[in-house]
This record gives sequence, C-alpha cells and structure tokens, in this order.
Amino acid sequence: MFLVPTSRQAHDLSRSLERLFDDSFGNVFGPDARELSQALRSPALDVSETDSAYTVKLEMPGVPKEAVKITVDGRRISVEAEQNKDEEKKDGERVLYRERSVSRFSRSFSLPQEISESDSSARMEHGVLTLTLAKRQAKGGARLTVS
Repeated sequence: MFLVPTSRQAHDLSRSLERLFDDSFGNVFGPDARELSQALRSPALDVSETDSAYTVKLEMPGVPKEAVKITVDGRRISVEAEQNKDEEKKDGERVLYRERSVSRFSRSFSLPQEISESDSSARMEHGVLTLTLAKRQAKGGARLTVS
C-alpha cells in the first residue's frame, strides 16, 4: 500500500520529531503552547482494507462534522477542516481582551486503487472521522475487431 509518507521509517521519524517538538515546546512555553502546537499538525491516520473497500480513520477532536471537507480524486484523498475556538460570553460579563484561535487540519494521501465516490461514505463519532472508501470495480473487458 502506498500511503503518504511512502515508507514506514519516514513516518516513524516524522512522528518522533513531532513528539519531540511538542514536548519541548510545551515544557518551555507552558501547556497552552503545547495545545496550540498539537492543533496545528495533521491528524493521525489509520488505514485498513477489505476486498471491496478501504477504511480510513482520522483523529479530529473538537471539529464539527460540518467543518470537514473530503475530496476524492481517483486514488488521491484529501481531508481538510477548520476549527474555531470562540468562548461564549456569559451574562453580565464584560470582555476586556480576547484572542481567537483557528486550527486547520489537513491530510492528503494516495491509495493503491481508485475510489468510487458514489459508493463511499463518511461519519464523525467522538472526534474520529471514519471514511469507508469503496474500491472502484474494474469494468469488464471489451472486444476489439480487427479491420
């Protein structure tokens, strides 16, 4: 299976560097900085396969399903989402200063076989986006006549 990153070693190295950066960043700048750094990276990805479909799971905690955009182009899948953190104002409360936070999630990958968009589905439960991507069935062979 050819997923981005294309090798397991590159993936392991990437995750290790992300973890190292997140831990160091959070220790130096505090827990709020750690949350910010985690919100800016791409979501974790799990892929499994059956004879008829791929199942892809992405962790996207706190992202509403309405904010998720999924694009299928042949074998290439792109998932994007934007999360706005806006605290609600309580009655009698006067806001003196507020910084809004916007987090963007993005992940693209290629699968070994083309996907049938019409037979595929997506659902969001407990912060996990689950894509069921139906494999496009090869059309039967056609006969050519020799002229």
